[in-house]
Amino acid sequence: MEFAFNERKTAEAAAHLLNMAGGSMELLVLLKLLYLADRRTLIERGMPITGDRMVAMKKGPVLARVYDATKGKYVAMPSWGEFVSNPQEGDPNKRLRLLSEPPAQGRLSNYEIEVLREIHRQYGHEDKWDLSDLTHKLPEYRDPGDSHLPIDPRVILESAGKTKEEIAWSDELARTSREMARQRIS
Repeated sequence: MEFAFNERKTAEAAAHLLNMAGGSMELLVLLKLLYLADRRTLIERGMPITGDRMVAMKKGPVLARVYDATKGKYVAMPSWGEFVSNPQEGDPNKRLRLLSEPPAQGRLSNYEIEVLREIHRQYGHEDKWDLSDLTHKLPEYRDPGDSHLPIDPRVILESAGKTKEEIAWSDELARTSREMARQRIS
């Protein structure tokens, strides 16, 4: 099951979380909060906020394109740079900073912004290593060693007790999101 990645929504979600944190946050914390928000919306409505691929890494699950973008790997995310500054070289805490306020009327729904608020309220105060430990305990996590492993959203849905019909619905949402993204590109 693969959803269409929405680069703009991803950047806006990061901006909202950074804004809730007072304008800056450690990279690992933001990675975990975005993952937890996507996971929650996947379970609750059958579709994540960002559509990013989920992967298991040594420090726990993350969103693949967001991780790559923050590590300086080429990822087409122009909106990210509009809202978020990546960590400065040599910054031992790898802090991200908010460059501009998230839009009041952006791509995120009120529901998605509320999920981000709740995730921030619940986990935003946690230490990055506590968040890493927490995400290691999620049922979809498998230790990849020094590499990474894909996380199939079906595993998350199954572990949350979703029925075959509900999982099939999410699969259809994923297919539809990819088709709509292809049509926008054409």
